[in-house]
Amino acid sequence: MRVLFTDECHLMSGDLEGYVWGRRGERVEIPIVNERERQTYYGALDLQSKQVLVQAQEKGDSAGTIAYMKFLQKQWPEKRLLILWDGASYHRSKEVQAFLGEVNAGLDENEWKIHCVRFAPNDPSQNPIEDVWLQAKN
Repeated sequence: MRVLFTDECHLMSGDLEGYVWGRRGERVEIPIVNERERQTYYGALDLQSKQVLVQAQEKGDSAGTIAYMKFLQKQWPEKRLLILWDGASYHRSKEVQAFLGEVNAGLDENEWKIHCVRFAPNDPSQNPIEDVWLQAKN
C-alpha cells in the first residue's frame, strides 16, 4: 500500500512577484489580462519514498481529481492507494464516488484499490503537502 498526502495548489497572478528592469524614475506596469486566471496542480506526498508527484490540471474539480487518481494508479499499478486529503466538494462528488465504486467494485473494504480518508475540516496543518506548496510558492 502507498500512503499519499494529497491536495491541490492554485497559483494565481499575485502568488508570483519579481523584479523587472526599467528606466530609473519610471513606473513599469505589466498588464494582467485576467486576475482570476490561475494554474492548478494536483500533488501527492508519498509517505514511503518522501517523493512528491505533481500533475497539472485545467482546474480543481471532479474531472481533475479523477484524472489525478488515475495518474497515481499508473505510478503503482499493483499497489493499493490510501489517499489522505481535505474535504473539498469535488473530492466527495458523485463523479468521484462513481469512479471509486468502479475501481473498488466487488472488493472488500480492506482490499480496495483506492481508499480515501478526509482530514478534519478547516485545518490544512494536518496535511504535509501544504508545506510543499508553500515552499514552491516561496
